[in-house]
Amino acid sequence: MTPTPSSAGALAGVRILDMATVLAAPMGATLCADHGAEVVKLELPDGSDALRGLQPVQDGVPLWWKVANRGKRGITLDVRQARGRELFLSLLPRFDVLVENFRSGTLDRWGLDIATLHAANPRLVVVRLTGFGQTGPYKARPGYARIFEAMSGFTNLTGEAGGPPLHSNFPVGDAVAGLFCAFSIASEMVRLRGDPNAKGVEVDLAATEALFRLLDCLPVEHERLGQVRRPEGNRASYTAPSNMYRSRDGQFFSLVASSNAIFARLCEAIGEPELASDPRFNTNPARVQNLVALDQRLSEWFARHDYAELASRLEQAGLPFSKAYTIEDIEQDPHFIARGAIVRLPDPDFGSLPAPCVVPRVVGREMNVPRTGPSVGEHNAEVYGALGIGAEELERLRAQGVI
Repeated sequence: MTPTPSSAGALAGVRILDMATVLAAPMGATLCADHGAEVVKLELPDGSDALRGLQPVQDGVPLWWKVANRGKRGITLDVRQARGRELFLSLLPRFDVLVENFRSGTLDRWGLDIATLHAANPRLVVVRLTGFGQTGPYKARPGYARIFEAMSGFTNLTGEAGGPPLHSNFPVGDAVAGLFCAFSIASEMVRLRGDPNAKGVEVDLAATEALFRLLDCLPVEHERLGQVRRPEGNRASYTAPSNMYRSRDGQFFSLVASSNAIFARLCEAIGEPELASDPRFNTNPARVQNLVALDQRLSEWFARHDYAELASRLEQAGLPFSKAYTIEDIEQDPHFIARGAIVRLPDPDFGSLPAPCVVPRVVGREMNVPRTGPSVGEHNAEVYGALGIGAEELERLRAQGVI
């Protein structure tokens, strides 16, 4: 008998209050929403979150906001006001997690220190995602993705040899920190679910450390070998061949053939099987030592052939490669189409909007498609109504700028 697919995500029943701004911490909450968590997005009443102004924006409608905050309900509240702080504390017992990203000490100045938060809800997990953490000499510094990337050592690995480090045209630092935020929430929920007497905790998540955590080998490489890894363009300095190449008709494509077996297949594919036994190239350390000569030989061969021919040969040889996709390529690729990698999020303004699918997939579970992020204060009546606040009081709070 085939079991009926379940649509309940692993985080179903987890309740998150997301009062963070822009992208990193909100992304962590969004990832949890993708897997069943109930997330309420809290904004200031004026809707001044900077993400609402970041491109893409269409006719004043914030498209990035809509897809980045998918699956959330939205409320407004000014916790800096006495009545707002009171409402905020009354909300906390209804949540398992609070996500915030203000500079260290900001909530304390507003009368919302960790002791006060835990007095309202002793099991509350408070995730504080900042640029540099809650301690240390940089704790009060403002943090942005490009700053995390530069300071972590991440940016120094990109760019052409001898040239300036390069940033990506996307806030990778925010995305990585958001992943660690979601991981933090899921980890703490496992702990709380396993012990009904467990207390809440304060999670100190520094975005710079999140990026640095990815760079496992840099400290040991420096200590044991005295090496400081530098930009190498599209080459990898730890394995070869691994580079971005160009075909005769101008198509850039990435190719990796780092193991000896794969490299031998590459040599066969380009009609030069003798390269696999050449002492300069017969092991990965040797290829790295001679990567300039190897890349020159490969680049010259690729430059004599159109991409369609190259792709056919590389595919037949079972080699890992891909042209450098644009979003148009992703939308048209048969594999992405077959997998449903782009889903349509229901949206009140546009009917639906495209966005990446829920990741990861769970076999046997229907992966629900969330709606787009909420408008400013869209669910005020619903959320505050659950506290017993009626329409007249809500209107007074609006007039006072509390919500």
